[in-house]
Amino acid sequence: MLARTHSECLTGDALYSMRCDCGYQLEEALRSIAREGRGILMYLRQEGRGIGLLNKIRAYNLQDQGADTVEANEQLGFAADLRDYSMCRDMLAHLGIRSLRLMTNNPRKVDALTDLGIEIAERVPLHVGRNPHNEHYLNTKQSKLGHWFETHQDDDPAV
Repeated sequence: MLARTHSECLTGDALYSMRCDCGYQLEEALRSIAREGRGILMYLRQEGRGIGLLNKIRAYNLQDQGADTVEANEQLGFAADLRDYSMCRDMLAHLGIRSLRLMTNNPRKVDALTDLGIEIAERVPLHVGRNPHNEHYLNTKQSKLGHWFETHQDDDPAV
């Protein structure tokens, strides 16, 4: 089953911020599910990688002063990523879904779902939305959080 777990991003999903790739990924995931004719989008209320909207705005201020996205979270006293994917297990169980073709660039998300007993049959890259306003953000996600932005299968053991 083609799937996306998408953490809420008010600034990207609803306000079309160019500082991140969230809104672009959400739209592309929905288009992909529509093309496929079926799929699932699990929209998780975990704004700002789990720090909440107010702290995300505070993190944006720190980023405007030179911190990257990970440093900003840490300066606010948070880990780089506080998201919890355990709710996905119950959602998928309720729907009778046992295996996913997961649209993500995030290896931690693949690991978290796998650790919950969810089979990831395929990791589907979601490379959309890169622009001059989010280049540093995406590079930080790749270098500090391990996100996959290359399309080389050798670089991605989940493919």
